[in-house]
Amino acid sequence: MTVTAWLAVAIFLCAYALIATEKIHRVAAALGAAGLMLLIHATDAEAAFFSEHSGVDWNVIFLLLGMMIIVGVLKQTGVFEYLAIWAAKRARGRPFRLMVLLVVITAVASAMLDNVTTVLLIAPVTFLVCERLALPAAPYLIAEAMASNIGGAATLVGDPPNIIIASRGGLSFNDFLIHMAPLVVVLMVVFVGLCRILFRKVFVYDPERAAEIMALNEREAIRDPRLLWQALGVLALVMVGFVLHPVLHYEPSVVAVLGAGVLVAATKVTTEESLEEVEWPTLVFFAGLFVMVGALVNTGVIGELSQMAVSATEGQLGLTTMGLLGVSAGLSAIVDNIPYVATMSPIVAELVQANGGNGAGQVLWWALAFGADLGGNATAVGAAANVVVLGIAARNRTPISFWEFTKYGLIVTLVTVSLTVPYLWVRYLM
Repeated sequence: MTVTAWLAVAIFLCAYALIATEKIHRVAAALGAAGLMLLIHATDAEAAFFSEHSGVDWNVIFLLLGMMIIVGVLKQTGVFEYLAIWAAKRARGRPFRLMVLLVVITAVASAMLDNVTTVLLIAPVTFLVCERLALPAAPYLIAEAMASNIGGAATLVGDPPNIIIASRGGLSFNDFLIHMAPLVVVLMVVFVGLCRILFRKVFVYDPERAAEIMALNEREAIRDPRLLWQALGVLALVMVGFVLHPVLHYEPSVVAVLGAGVLVAATKVTTEESLEEVEWPTLVFFAGLFVMVGALVNTGVIGELSQMAVSATEGQLGLTTMGLLGVSAGLSAIVDNIPYVATMSPIVAELVQANGGNGAGQVLWWALAFGADLGGNATAVGAAANVVVLGIAARNRTPISFWEFTKYGLIVTLVTVSLTVPYLWVRYLM
């Protein structure tokens, strides 16, 4: 490799270490590294901002932006508070039933929306319900974070790593539904059973508290019924647009931005209100990350790593698939799965082509997605949703330690990844 390539690798590894250890904010680390990549000419403005293969993936950026705006409008209606109270009443104050309903709602919402946004909206309401039932909130928050990562694996828009994989692999919304969703449903059933075992000590029923929760009227949580129906209508149309992508030939990013634009233009929501819930640091982080990885593509580092990976597996698709699943789960447990997938996706693209393209080789994309999404549950820093939940818990004086989360997460990850092995093998490799 050239001197520039080695410098690019050094910058990337330093930035990755800073992101993983959280010594400085991840946005600062990504932007700083992106700037250094431009400074040493590992990439340039043309490649960084306009190249399809080594630049910022604007489809990812605008898909997230559009969905964040739609969710921001939904939040103003009170619909998420409604769902939480509804779940508590349907559970009749029974702690385990409540957990089942909350994790199912979280998983389903995370399949349609970004999982970080889902836990941001569900977690505060969980505190309210747990307080009324005199239940510790921590187990419910941990379970919701894990459910969001499992449920988010089902669709293209459910988890940021999936968006990156779809963009790099040319995969559609329907591809994820067909290949990821069936196993995710099974994994959620298994996860509910694990919750019954892992958190069994907190399921203490209090009849008096249950009676109080039954007295709540969930309809009072809806602050703007008209806006709710408008927002749900637009969200439904956006989801239809995602599903009909092969027919309509509109990218998911275009559909999301159109939906957000229609929702803001057709309702009384102001521009300022619609942008309040947009996570600008996340979008900037993605942009910096794409420039970092693009520099490795430009300097030939990704190409050399791809060739090494192909040689190591000697063209054996089964060995490559299982190795990728295991490595992805392991590394995503240690570092945030977003930068990991952004780094690995160009390598996997090369491996896919070396193993039959998007025919037989497509299983490698699913191995990467399952490994990254499910591996993110292993530790408190493995996925963005986990970090968000821990932050909310700390602000509400219910701190969840790294090891409290991780002792449950390791078990859940081990079980779910183990179940993924026979699924991939039987469906794609036999």
